[in-house]
Amino acid sequence: MNRLNRQHKDKVTQFRSITGASDKQAIDCLKQAGWSVEGGIEVFFSLGMQGSSALDTHAMEQLYLKYKDPHQDMILADGISRLCDDLAVEPTDIVMLVISYHMNAKLPELRAELADPARFQEVYSFAFSWAREKGQKCLQIDTALAMWQLLFAEDRRWQYIDEWCEFLQTHHNRAISRDTWVQLFQFTKIIKPDFSDFDEAGAWPYLMDEFVDYMKKRNGMAVDS
Repeated sequence: MNRLNRQHKDKVTQFRSITGASDKQAIDCLKQAGWSVEGGIEVFFSLGMQGSSALDTHAMEQLYLKYKDPHQDMILADGISRLCDDLAVEPTDIVMLVISYHMNAKLPELRAELADPARFQEVYSFAFSWAREKGQKCLQIDTALAMWQLLFAEDRRWQYIDEWCEFLQTHHNRAISRDTWVQLFQFTKIIKPDFSDFDEAGAWPYLMDEFVDYMKKRNGMAVDS
């Protein structure tokens, strides 16, 4: 797979996410179909192929996060439209029914994966590179805010996610570095809700220092001088 170009690798990832095929199966089917994902899926099922019994959760996570609505935990009409555009198929094409069938069958397993703290940390770290614009070192602020709201939703919710996003919009409103992205995850896991164990002399990014001061003033707590 290392010899494939970026476009072909993306198509292999999409194909595997939909079918559960191995790398070799995906490449073989896509080559037969002239690298059309739709055509490759038809080849895959017409030949009676079956995917690996092991779920490729990483590929499925990439696919789901790419097309998921930024404000709701589901793929809505806009996401379906973008998926169809990327696959070069019409929403009414029968292949979309096949895709929906396979995705619905695997989503419960993906949700279970996110309940694993170590797995969730991997997804969180991956999200920065996945959402970042090509050629950019930092993540645009609007994208970062949307990704944080997505990642810290529901049972993974961090109690200060709304305040954090509000703070950034009001006091920062600039691109987010990878260091800030990674350190925030650690911050949410180890710092107490009252910030009593936050060490301003520690190696936290300056945004964390400012956010703690912001929250202490907001909640009428004593601010360290």
